[in-house]
Amino acid sequence: MTSNFKVGDHVRWNSEAGHVSGRIIKVHTRDTEYKGHPRHCTEADPQYEIKSDKTEHIAMHKGAVLRRI
Repeated sequence: MTSNFKVGDHVRWNSEAGHVSGRIIKVHTRDTEYKGHPRHCTEADPQYEIKSDKTEHIAMHKGAVLRRI
């Protein structure tokens, strides 16, 4: 089981461009569509929408790839 995060948490993850940091803006606990692709989310394994600090790009990731900073 991964660590649970909440809206407002400051996190960091590794992307193709290197490490990125941002704030969680939404927690998804039910299956959803994101940027035209289905994303599988549950209460036990949610996915998080994160707004990048630097570019303000919105990304969605599972908790396993996020680190609280």
